[in-house]
Amino acid sequence: MRHSSTVRIAMLGGTFDPVHIGHLRSAVELGEALALDAVHMIPVHVPPHRTAPGISAEHRLAMLKAGIGDTPGLVADDREVRRSGHSYSVDTLASLREAWGEQVRLVMAVGHDAFLGLPDWHQYERLLSLAHIVVIDRPDHEEPLKPALASLIEGREVSTVESLMTAPAGHLLRLRLPSRMAIAATEVRRRLQQGLSVRYLIPESVERYIETHGLYRESGAGVDGLSE
Repeated sequence: MRHSSTVRIAMLGGTFDPVHIGHLRSAVELGEALALDAVHMIPVHVPPHRTAPGISAEHRLAMLKAGIGDTPGLVADDREVRRSGHSYSVDTLASLREAWGEQVRLVMAVGHDAFLGLPDWHQYERLLSLAHIVVIDRPDHEEPLKPALASLIEGREVSTVESLMTAPAGHLLRLRLPSRMAIAATEVRRRLQQGLSVRYLIPESVERYIETHGLYRESGAGVDGLSE
């Protein structure tokens, strides 16, 4: 691992209900694109803005661990599962910053839709003081920014990874990953509930875990990842 002043860590949050190949492939490609030392994949405990998942945080964490397996650079991080109450990204970033130090290059990776909703997040004004924001863009997706969001990122956007990593926090980079997969956890859950095949949508280890524990047999709420 690099010297502490240049270590690069990313936070990739989501419900992971269940974790699927799209989540995991995005995490691997994010790590490659930003030359990261680790991508902390963090299951949300209680989402602030959405319906709580029908599957417990403990099961979702276990599925994430099973899905990651021994993949280099990916970490199944339980810090939100261990924390009571709502899972606010600003608190998670503060926890990562405390753990890794003031000089580590800390990145919060979010999907485009989550990025557009940042002004609705808890203490969103603090996010860029704790980390860089990397927006995983969707091709041909343009939408005007809310004034609060435009104000938040004004003068902070950079165009290269090298520029992003010149400081521990405070910049924004838009990034397109090579194989952004159009897999939705809602569709995976629907297929599981209807007894249809999910092969090649989720890792076999996750499929085995779901079968062993009898998960998703009845309809349950939940949302896809890459969000607060």
